Amino acid sequence: MFYWLLKNLIVGPFMFTVFRPWTRGLDNVPKSGAVIFASNHLSFADSVFLPIVVDRPIRFLAKSEYFTGRGIKGWLTKQFFLGIGQLPIDRSGGKASEASLNTGLSVLADGGQLGIYPEGTRSPDGKLYRGRTGVARMILEGQVPVIPVAMIDTEKAMPTGRIIPKVRRIGVVFGEPLDFSRFEGLEGDRFVLRSITDEIMYELSRISGQEYVDVYASSVKEEKTAKKAKAGKAPAVSAARKAAEQRAAAKKAAAAS
Repeated sequence: MFYWLLKNLIVGPFMFTVFRPWTRGLDNVPKSGAVIFASNHLSFADSVFLPIVVDRPIRFLAKSEYFTGRGIKGWLTKQFFLGIGQLPIDRSGGKASEASLNTGLSVLADGGQLGIYPEGTRSPDGKLYRGRTGVARMILEGQVPVIPVAMIDTEKAMPTGRIIPKVRRIGVVFGEPLDFSRFEGLEGDRFVLRSITDEIMYELSRISGQEYVDVYASSVKEEKTAKKAKAGKAPAVSAARKAAEQRAAAKKAAAAS
């Protein structure tokens, strides 16, 4: 009920009026039955704009931190994410990853639409990065078609760290359904999973026009964070060294006198 209210009476009308999202390939979206939307991920706003341009509800797998905040703000955040169809998952790996897979499969078993970001995190620079193979395993175990989705310019409307979005048009491109039924029963083969994932990423690159980089986006983010931390320490180290040199010079001068 809350999802319907947000989409049709609150968030949806506002987004359509202000941002005027355009779409291409909507006829590729099935009218019924389970389906996975595999999308590039440029902005937090992706999970808002994609659901409002399709008829049936889409559920997304979202990091559990969105649902564990404290106080009024935490409660409101949790309600908002639940309202827009987000499902909390633990991304720590191991048994948590298995639980996340089962959460997604339960949506598909009910004939629902599931949204997945194969990159696993938002792109740090607008490029398309290597996909995680969890999407491939879910495709094979769920035995469902995949619709590649390209979000266009959402990172310009709402870049990382921005709370209030900029007013500009964004786009949503739906590619033709991808059928991987030829790999049925091979969900345990890591080479098959990688092949499926790479095919999805290639199609996303084609319809989005993004440059593809064959490394994980999370690795790029970690590298940037490490560089910033190192750069932040450098001035402090330099100042400490300079102070030490000054103390040594003062001691030397005192000894000489």
